[in-house]
Amino acid sequence: MLDYHLHLLRHGVDGPYRVEAVRAYAEVAAARGVEEICITEHLFRFRQADRLLAGWWDADPDGRLRRQTAAYWAEHATGDLDEYVDAVRGAAGSPIPIRLGLEVDYYPGRMGEVAEFLAGYPFDLLLGSVHWLGAWGFDQMGDPVVDEQWETREVEAVWDGYVAAIEELAATRTADVLAHPDLAKVAGIVPAGDLAPWWDRLAKAAAENGVAAEVSSAGWRKPAAEAYPAPGLLSRFRAAGVAVTTASDAHELALVADGTDRLRALLAGAGYAELCGFEQRRPSPRSI
Repeated sequence: MLDYHLHLLRHGVDGPYRVEAVRAYAEVAAARGVEEICITEHLFRFRQADRLLAGWWDADPDGRLRRQTAAYWAEHATGDLDEYVDAVRGAAGSPIPIRLGLEVDYYPGRMGEVAEFLAGYPFDLLLGSVHWLGAWGFDQMGDPVVDEQWETREVEAVWDGYVAAIEELAATRTADVLAHPDLAKVAGIVPAGDLAPWWDRLAKAAAENGVAAEVSSAGWRKPAAEAYPAPGLLSRFRAAGVAVTTASDAHELALVADGTDRLRALLAGAGYAELCGFEQRRPSPRSI
């Protein structure tokens, strides 16, 4: 099994990035039956991203959302990307292979700049994710500005906006894997009735653009109380020939490889016999 979605820092916690922390992640993962990990810090954690992207939220018409996102961004964009790269690469020789990755959010109209910037770094894997719809960071639950939107927006519109953003992100081919591909359910609020229309679009976006999908245990720790993706969406990925990775999305050592056995059972139920590994952004099969 793989754990291809790991963060060294908790939200709101500044660096520094250390080789010893990376090795500790590898040691815990190995003890829990994982054969390979990838460290995938958020791009927005770095000052280099701030210089490239700051202010992307200015187009949102809601001033409260703009201010909330600007404050969140300023709180998090404090690390140094080169220091991070050196820490991950410096942990070579750990008990299992450690890949260098990054989680890259979707910034409409800016992904060409993002791809050009990231091409200068030796990443093994880029995760693509959608955490904002406009300037609404919909999974930052507990923030009153964010929670108010969950109370007032129509859930069908949330899903339409989220899936459209995933479709646009996949079409840019900036990322290798779609992280937590049905994150729109994070708050445990989903449209009534059949989710098949949205699931079909997500599977089509991944398949048509040659992007893998992540199978993550993180949803079990959220109000959604379900892995990402839902079994019905995972079955659609399988039918469409979409390769998959596995992940815990841990932001602390205690959660590394969390839910690995449950993910293995979920994959077996969908008919997956292998995972997709990455090295220097080239895919290759891995056993489950």
